[in-house]
Formats: sequence, structure tokens, C-alpha cells
Amino acid sequence: MENSSQSRIFIKLRQYCDGLSSDFSKIPIERKIILNRIKEYIASKIEEKEINLIYVCTHNSRRSHFGQIWAAVAAEYYGIHKIKAHSAGTEATAFHPNAIAALARIGFKMERQEEGKNPLYKVHYGEKLTTICFSKTITHESFPSQNFAAIMTCGDAEANCPFLRGAEKRIATTYEDPKKFDGTELEMTKYDERCREIALETLYIFSQV
Repeated sequence: MENSSQSRIFIKLRQYCDGLSSDFSKIPIERKIILNRIKEYIASKIEEKEINLIYVCTHNSRRSHFGQIWAAVAAEYYGIHKIKAHSAGTEATAFHPNAIAALARIGFKMERQEEGKNPLYKVHYGEKLTTICFSKTITHESFPSQNFAAIMTCGDAEANCPFLRGAEKRIATTYEDPKKFDGTELEMTKYDERCREIALETLYIFSQV
């Protein structure tokens, strides 16, 4: 049954989430063991004022933004309103157009707020529901300095970012980089696949809290 939080999400996105929520059984058991570490962190903080999750990838351009955005959606979908989802990189580049396009295809409204090499996007996922995305490093001033979980979405960031000051938990949920398919005939397919994979696993995590 649809709850009041779900009713605020754009209907196309809500239907996408509904479909994914029936596919949790397809996630391998060994993968669920990793994902449940994030669930356990969220559950342990549920009595606190806010729960900060920072999704980390090398360039903060693709997978980490998918993580941030789907955490915001999943929190709304399951009515867990204390979540503050962020994303970061070991270096700053820009929110990649192919990742932006993949999100737009499934129902997000992507509003570009600035021009330049690293523009800020307001990502709308429902009526008065938004999250802000742009590329930044893990030391950006907007991040909490402590009491957060760092979720490593790529192997390179996991290997080359050995210490994250203030992180209570560091959890590696590495995903294949769709970047390798840029400019190929598989470009759209692979970005859509990665977006869906991260959405599926993030929704699973929040469904377990």
C-alpha cells in the first residue's frame, strides 16, 4: 500500500521503485551481506537527529551521484526522513552528462543551476523533493566533519583513499564504471544498467531498516 511519503514522489519514479522492490530476491546473498552493513549503520542511528551518508567515487561524476540520489529517493519511499545523502570524490570533476541523461530517462527532472565546467544541478524527484548535485572532494565544507558513513562506490576510491577523517563506518559497495562505455553503442544501456543496479541495492537497504 502506498504511504504518504511515496505519494510525494513523481509517479513515474514511484512506479520504477515499485518494480525494483519486487526484485530484491535477485540480489545475491553475498551482496546482501555487504549491503546489510549500511542498513545496520542506519538502524543504529535512527534515534539521532540526522543520519549522514557520503557516497564516494574517484571523480564524483557518475556512481557516487547515483548513490546520493537513490539514497534520497529510498529514504522518502520508505519514510526514513532523517537521511542526509551526499556524494564526493578523491578529486572534483563534474556531474557527467551521461549519468544525468540516465536519470532523466527514468523520471527525474534535472535542473541545471549554473554554467561552467562543474555546474550545480537541482535534482527533482517529487513535488518539493530535491537534492543538490555537483562534483566535490571529500574535504568539501558542506560535509559533516564526523558521524557519517562513507560508502565507497568504486574500487579506485576504495584503494586510494585509505583514511576518511570523521567517518564512523566505511563500507565498500563497488560498482562497475559505466565510463568505459562512453562513446560506444552500449553507452546508454550501460548507464541505465548501473543506475538501476544502484537503485535496486539502495532500495533494498532502506527496506530493511
